[in-house]
Amino acid sequence: MKKSFVRLLFSLYIVVFAAAALAANQAVGQKNKQFTVSNMQIKVGETVDFRNDDPFFHNVFSLSLASTFDLGSYPAGESKSVTFDKPGTVEVMCAIHPTMFMTIEVVK
Repeated sequence: MKKSFVRLLFSLYIVVFAAAALAANQAVGQKNKQFTVSNMQIKVGETVDFRNDDPFFHNVFSLSLASTFDLGSYPAGESKSVTFDKPGTVEVMCAIHPTMFMTIEVVK
């Protein structure tokens, strides 16, 4: 009986860990000097990958209270990520291309 209980706990741990790992990443491309989505909603703890699909550099950043970050300049084909650890509205821009703008709503 003790072995069955330990197996059950271990199985639950694996399921919870695997589900968290699978649900944790979202992707946003950068193409034609625009983000590929203008608005998105994610949960606290999720990560957004910003992929540069343009043939030139981008610099993704946010000065929002919910999440302040600057990913620096990065070239075509590269991706940089941000994990959002508190709820709120995050306005995301590119320091190189001022017309690039998107909003991420981070919810509990």
